[in-house]
Amino acid sequence: MTQYLYPQNLKATANLWLWGLRDFCILGIAALLSIVALVQLRIVIPAAATLCYGFLTIRLDDTTILDFMKYAVRYFISTQQYYEWR
Repeated sequence: MTQYLYPQNLKATANLWLWGLRDFCILGIAALLSIVALVQLRIVIPAAATLCYGFLTIRLDDTTILDFMKYAVRYFISTQQYYEWR
């Protein structure tokens, strides 16, 4: 049997540094647009939004910070907890 060095026999998602490949492409395009907006229009808001998106999409152990925040909101705020005392 041939054993390959690829992760999960090519079933794992593609990652580039700390982001998924899709998120990295979005960050690259958003960074270019925010630099143009900063230089031409002197608007800082697109750069701040790009940095926030970059921070929220950091991927560690197949979970992003944004996913963790969604799970926390769902657990603590949006879903009802059921407790049974015995």
